[in-house]
Amino acid sequence: MSVNHYKSLGSRVFDALNIALLTALALVTVLPLLYVLAGSFATESEIATRPFFLWPEKFVTDTYEYIFGTGTFVRALITTICVTAAGTVVQVMLTFTMAYPLAKRYLPGRALVLNLVIFTLVFSGGMVPTYLVVRDLGLLDSYWALILPLAINPFYLIIVKSFFQELPQALEEAARIDGCNEMGVFFKIVLPLSKPIIATFSLFYAVGIWNDYVSPLLYIDDSGKWTLQVLVRQLTSADAENALAQLDSVFFPAQGLKFAVIVIATLPILFFYPFLQKYFAKGVLIGSVKE
Repeated sequence: MSVNHYKSLGSRVFDALNIALLTALALVTVLPLLYVLAGSFATESEIATRPFFLWPEKFVTDTYEYIFGTGTFVRALITTICVTAAGTVVQVMLTFTMAYPLAKRYLPGRALVLNLVIFTLVFSGGMVPTYLVVRDLGLLDSYWALILPLAINPFYLIIVKSFFQELPQALEEAARIDGCNEMGVFFKIVLPLSKPIIATFSLFYAVGIWNDYVSPLLYIDDSGKWTLQVLVRQLTSADAENALAQLDSVFFPAQGLKFAVIVIATLPILFFYPFLQKYFAKGVLIGSVKE
């Protein structure tokens, strides 16, 4: 007989309530996204007259044609893609190259460096001191200002360090016997074994850079260097008319435009996640549990 046959009435009621609650939460999450997606393909009059819908009465692509025909938006999209790609590579590279030596217990000064890393988990310089550092380094109005201040996340660093400590030492010793130096061990042995955790933290870093609009607002004064998220914020804020005026057009599909830019700003991350999911499910817990 099945296990469900032996479940008590209370257990079945609890399961039913759980399913109902999770279904409601899923609908609360998905329905607004579907509405925004449908609104991006609807006409302005339909958006104004229908308070909520999941499928437009008239399917149009005018808003997307307008967006991708606008130099400001295309430039912001390309800028965001390039900054996200470069920033993810830099941040993952710096995190892993710092975590690897910290995983070696014989490293001189290791305890001091780890204590400093842990200290940053509790205390940080804050917005104003960080801005002053970025300014004094000459990074204002530079894309490096969007990458370097947050190049190493201390929490991610500690997890990666723990993962490296759990790798079998016999593999590294065998590589050294075969003539590999420390760099050879890192690139030929350690990194190939770290694909799940590399994929996981690449996703974390990429999402953080892609969604970041505070750093561009603080460090980028030239509107020609704005990222997509800053443009989205401007278009969805109370000052949307001024932001729309920067798109150099007399036709402003205001509501449809807001929906479309939100869709474009969201879909790339949703598109790449399924390809990383097989690594994500495994890598997210690596380093947190020692067997």
